[in-house]
Amino acid sequence: MVENVARVVADLDPEDFYLLSGVEQGMRFSEWVNRGKLPEYADLTPEEVDYRLDRCMKRDLIERRTIQYEGYQLTFEGYDVLALHTFAERDTIEGVGAPLGVGKESDVYEVQSYRPLALKFHREGYTNFREVNREREYTADHHHVSWLYTARKAAEREYEALETLYPDVSVPRPVDHNRHAIVMAKFEGVELARAKLDDEQVVAVLDLVLEEVTSAYDAGLIHADLSEHNVAIASSGITIFDWPQSVPTDHENAPELLERDVSNLIGFFARKYPAVVPDVDAAGVADAVAAGTFETVREFATSRSS
Repeated sequence: MVENVARVVADLDPEDFYLLSGVEQGMRFSEWVNRGKLPEYADLTPEEVDYRLDRCMKRDLIERRTIQYEGYQLTFEGYDVLALHTFAERDTIEGVGAPLGVGKESDVYEVQSYRPLALKFHREGYTNFREVNREREYTADHHHVSWLYTARKAAEREYEALETLYPDVSVPRPVDHNRHAIVMAKFEGVELARAKLDDEQVVAVLDLVLEEVTSAYDAGLIHADLSEHNVAIASSGITIFDWPQSVPTDHENAPELLERDVSNLIGFFARKYPAVVPDVDAAGVADAVAAGTFETVREFATSRSS
């Protein structure tokens, strides 16, 4: 757990971080880093490498495998340690608090700081790397791609998206980024999937989310993975989060991805609130979003559900 890793950071010596950074550097070239290369990568003596390997393995920050050679690899906990160490050196965070959400592709935690922040670790590719590597566009052109690269690129893409969209679009405010981790403002609300709206709120909230989708499109981005699970609603409004798969509006598949986002959103509302959501021409809504003319889904109603 990240809370335990945060405590480990304080127990490590500078040389431990040199060793971890050396393994990280070696993983740019091979999945398992040859033991003989570590003195060069970590800028440590062979004797110091032996000592630091033992310390880091006892803390589950690296793992070893004997193949044609003795190889080492960072665990995700080891990668977490490197990111946390950097954030601490920058005075971005003072400590890690309780989990806010733990999923298959990311873990999010409260951050101890002078303002309410959240820390998101991307986990893409660690347990199902080959599948993610095929599906994620940002890994498609690389022959040797480690799970570190996959997770780091996901975090980079999401942070760049947040910087592009905030504050014109209701997304989490970006604060800092390092490796596979993002620090952002903590936002209020619950997922749409878990929210219960009154009948008179339903279409208004759907319109509000689509207005934010329109603003994002105007800023040059499509979420490309929009669903009821990455929109939060609170008394203060809505927040759209999880942007690592976003694509620019000039992407070759932009029209299809935008229509899929819109269809996913409208489909969820129609299933959950069939009595108050009209049948809607999702393709027409997507065209209006792209044109910047969207106002309400009622303009695209084809009939009313019974």
